[in-house]
Amino acid sequence: MKLIGKVWKFGDNVDTDVIIPARFLTVSDKEDLAKNCFVDLSPNFVKEVRKGDIIVAGKNFGCGSSREHAPLAIKAAGIGLVVAKSFARIFYRSAFNIGLPILESDEAFDIYSEGETLTVDLETGEIRGANAGVRVSAKAIPVFMREIIQAGGLVSYIKARGSL
Repeated sequence: MKLIGKVWKFGDNVDTDVIIPARFLTVSDKEDLAKNCFVDLSPNFVKEVRKGDIIVAGKNFGCGSSREHAPLAIKAAGIGLVVAKSFARIFYRSAFNIGLPILESDEAFDIYSEGETLTVDLETGEIRGANAGVRVSAKAIPVFMREIIQAGGLVSYIKARGSL
């Protein structure tokens, strides 16, 4: 499973209130959530993001309130992958539950630039930058979690297996 996309960089401690502000939590439609993703931190994000783009972030991405709205907004906005030094625990689980791939990498944030194109192999965890050709390794996603992503999320994965 390989992904190719342009980098959007965000620093440390990007909390769920920044990803999707609380004033939009009454919205349940994914497309409406996407329209307000990062609205206060990066107002042009939604206008400029393209399907398959990649967020590269620092430590503790997705901290704050436990809301599934945050990974839903990111995925619905078109982001194909989030790579961070670390993730808040609830965000990490919620991302996989809704089928948003995420990878942990200590190096990616310090190496890749905003706007650079990355090629990422979710099976091996290899991240390769197109501009400089620099490669780094992330923790690979286990097979069963890749299957959840490929199914579109945990509910779809369970339904496909006939368990719901």
